[in-house]
Amino acid sequence: MMRSVELFVGAGGLGIGISKAGFKPVAVMDWDRWACDTLRENKERGLEPVRDWPLHEGDVRQFDFRSIVETVDLVTGGPPCQPFSMGGRHRAFLDSRDMFPQAIRAVRELQPRAFIFENVKGLTRSSFANYLEYIRLQLEHPDVVAKLGEEWLDHLARLEDHHTRGRTQGLRYRVIMRVLNAANYGVPQRRERVFLVGFRSDTQVEWHFPAPTHSRDALLWSQWRDETYWDLHRVAEKHRPDGGAGKARAMGLSQKPEALSWRTVRDAIADLPDPELQPARAHDFHDHRFQPGARSYPGHTGSPLDEPAKTLKAGVHGVPGGENMLRRPDGSIRYFTVRESARLQTFPDNMIFHGSWTETMRQLGNAVPCELGRVVAIGVRDKLLLS
Repeated sequence: MMRSVELFVGAGGLGIGISKAGFKPVAVMDWDRWACDTLRENKERGLEPVRDWPLHEGDVRQFDFRSIVETVDLVTGGPPCQPFSMGGRHRAFLDSRDMFPQAIRAVRELQPRAFIFENVKGLTRSSFANYLEYIRLQLEHPDVVAKLGEEWLDHLARLEDHHTRGRTQGLRYRVIMRVLNAANYGVPQRRERVFLVGFRSDTQVEWHFPAPTHSRDALLWSQWRDETYWDLHRVAEKHRPDGGAGKARAMGLSQKPEALSWRTVRDAIADLPDPELQPARAHDFHDHRFQPGARSYPGHTGSPLDEPAKTLKAGVHGVPGGENMLRRPDGSIRYFTVRESARLQTFPDNMIFHGSWTETMRQLGNAVPCELGRVVAIGVRDKLLLS
């Protein structure tokens, strides 16, 4: 079995995906108490695959990666993304929460055969272009370390010189980057994340990101052409939305798409009772409680039941209502429960989360969907097995 190290694990979305792809973590770490409490409780309950995770709670900046004696095949993680989030303060390299330097240090000290790092799409904003290139070049040449007191732009220039000289000595990685939409890989949520994947140069691996398996057009076809979607969910015609632009697009398709259908909110939660309308039945499901106070306002109108959810958000000050709400076909709204949000992030149904509703939604809103992590990790695993 191949070994991995998972940084900034949070509630475990990417880590669960990595483990399900067949990697055995030799170290899993995060500094957040609530997230670590979530993982500890699920470890104690024997939940696969977190049951055997060697969890380290603390500041990664204080962790000695050379204390890991096993050979590491893969380093993964989502360095805290607040500096780059579209909803954050956009401070990037001036933000002390930027943990990419620690991710790069882990690669330098562990020298894994490959790594997978992810972050929010906001990292690709034009205003961060130079810093993103700085991150990429450091990952390609992790042993070209910044000198004491060296400004990052000076270090970037030195990395550019080193890179263009084309030297083959030293620790080198071949790095590629792409923004992936989780909905295109079977996750019931439109969630875009940027992935940076690298292979150590001596592996001689040729690799590309996995092709999408699901599509919007396939969903629209199933809703408005052959209507199998409504039949599956037993939705009478009078209870269906009018379709609008989606229906018009479906009618313009010349043939049935070969891809699988995007998964919708209804696909994800149809078997769960509505916690507002059926509170007694909802109590049979863990973390499935009605949360009052949802409100709609321009630009934040919730996620329609028959589309993939909008991106779940963590928020800087609590949870922004419109991004974490369900919009029923009749136009009424309510917050997603923790259990529903976990479904939208493809966490295991028997996983429980620690903290208040707001704190738990923060953990979920910061997570990578488990299924998206698994799909990317399987592609990396298959190449490593052949190298």
